[in-house]
Amino acid sequence: MKKKTINLKEASFTQAINISAKWCKEWGEDLVSEEVLADRIAELIKTRNGLRGFFAYALSDKDCFLLDKLPFSLIYKLNEGGDAVVDIVLKNLIMSSAQIIIHRRDNNNEYEITSEIISDRCKTILRILETKSVTKSVNQVLRNLDNMGNSFDNSVKYDSEQKEFIKKQIYDIAQ
Repeated sequence: MKKKTINLKEASFTQAINISAKWCKEWGEDLVSEEVLADRIAELIKTRNGLRGFFAYALSDKDCFLLDKLPFSLIYKLNEGGDAVVDIVLKNLIMSSAQIIIHRRDNNNEYEITSEIISDRCKTILRILETKSVTKSVNQVLRNLDNMGNSFDNSVKYDSEQKEFIKKQIYDIAQ
């Protein structure tokens, strides 16, 4: 029987999430070194699906501590990912920050905590990425925040409380 392997360049979003979960679990169990994991992630995030899948998993899974520890080899590879990495992490910061406000309004403490974890991880990553790229992307978001929203097509705009909180979270990056 031939072993089935997934070509990382052709991985779907869901496959990228599952691959990321497997790799993070292996790293957490000391089955894979930080350097090997960083190299694998670097290959995965070269595609849009891989980039989205990796961050969807690594930012939101409460049991994956990779982005909390941020090994130097991973920081190096994330910086090599350039603007694409900055943009996706910044988008996740914006979305999770807006969701924090919604969860507070709904008194949904569990979801609020999850969104706070995502937001904190995003800020930590943005603090260590290439400063010029982060600054450029942050300034663009701040200029366009009134046109951004809670829906895929931006038809539902962020309300004033969400926008103020998003700005606060963005300014926290500089701390």
